[in-house]
This record gives sequence, C-alpha cells and structure tokens, in this order.
Amino acid sequence: MTSRPARDGGYVEPEQWYAQLATQYTAVGALITDTEGRVLLVKPNYRDHWVLPGGMVDDAETPEEACVRELKEELGLDLPIGRLLVIDWAPAYARRPRPIAYFLFDAGTLPGPSHIQLQESELDDWAFIPLLQATPQLPSHTAARLPAAVTARNAATTIYLPQASTPGRSSRS
Repeated sequence: MTSRPARDGGYVEPEQWYAQLATQYTAVGALITDTEGRVLLVKPNYRDHWVLPGGMVDDAETPEEACVRELKEELGLDLPIGRLLVIDWAPAYARRPRPIAYFLFDAGTLPGPSHIQLQESELDDWAFIPLLQATPQLPSHTAARLPAAVTARNAATTIYLPQASTPGRSSRS
C-alpha cells in the first residue's frame, strides 16, 4: 500500500486520503424516441413536472448499468444503452447537499409503445412528445439537456452542460 503526500509534506494513508476528497451524487437518463421523432418523457408522482426516464446510480453501479436498471424498473423496457450524449453537472443546491453529475445516454428508437409497462408506484404517466413541446415540460434547470441530447445524437458527439456559474454565463441551478 502506497501512502499519499499530505499538504504539510507528510504522508496520509489511502483510507484517510480518500475520506477527505469531495463526493457527489450521480444520476442517469435516457433519450428514447419513437419512429416519428417524439421524445419519451415520464411523469413522476412525487414531482410537479415531467422528466426523461432515468434515476440515481446505486453504489458500485456504472452509469450504463444504472440506466438499464432504471428503464427496466420504471418502464419495463430492456433496451441496449448506446452512446453517451450529454454530461451535466450542478453544484449543491437547496436540499441536495452535494453536487450532482448527470449522464444522458442514447437508448434508441422504440417502434411502438406496446412494451412500456409503467411502474405505478413511482410514475403517474408516460408520453411521446414532440421535441419543441417536450422541452418546456422539463424543469428549467434541466431542460437544456433534451435539445443538447438530440443535437449530440444527430452529430454523433457528446455535449458537456455544466450548470456551474461562470463569468458571462448565467447559472441554470
């Protein structure tokens, strides 16, 4: 086991070193469209707004694994998770005491809604909504993720959307 240098020039054991590092929450979402290009949104019963399907990453779970699990739990969908489209980051805010990193993956196009099985204990509804109508349904601090995801899918790229305040840019948090 190798010790790490401390700020005072001494060494710190790995357990102590890692214990002092910053931590954050991690969440995932999926961009799912239908054959008409409409976006799948879900309506949680514990929120006033619609969201992209997804949720929190569990301990020792990769973001991709969490996305697969959340789609299966929330919608009964067993979809392959494709490329990472958007990475978002937001500082601690209100009741959330730590920053959060958000990974939005491409989960493809569903040929039809027949396989969707809504998890009624957590969700009230689901809908395929045209992009221009779907974006305003999302919370203002996360709405930019959806058009960014569509842009990233179409350009075969990944877009980084940090919510941190930077000079010349207003914060979305």
